[in-house]
Amino acid sequence: MFGGKVMALMDKTAAIAAARFARKSVVTVSTEGIVFKRPIRVGDRIEICARVVWVGNSSMVIKVDVSGEDPQTYERTHCTTARFNFVALDRDNNPTRVPRLLVESEEEKREWEMAEFVIAQALERKKRLAAYEPE
Repeated sequence: MFGGKVMALMDKTAAIAAARFARKSVVTVSTEGIVFKRPIRVGDRIEICARVVWVGNSSMVIKVDVSGEDPQTYERTHCTTARFNFVALDRDNNPTRVPRLLVESEEEKREWEMAEFVIAQALERKKRLAAYEPE
């Protein structure tokens, strides 16, 4: 399957998770750290799982995992993981607050820390790119 199609499916799944969590309209701000580890072949079944792993005031990081399953052997393989940054919007399309995320387990804490790292990297990249763009 074409990587762009997989990314579009991941973005849609992440948007559903973000909108359900925020109970608001959401927009994708960025996609971070997507690496295609294994291909999804034509005919494979696809499983896409998304969950909120970090929240700010109006922003959220959604982790998305994609697996493929061979319909003949039922062998499942992890294909890719990415993190999507979303912002919740009010009726006037302004950023609006999102609920707090309860982080309890060690895995949830690790995911929170990874999301903070991803956000810091994205902000640094944005700052560097802005220096090269005309005003």
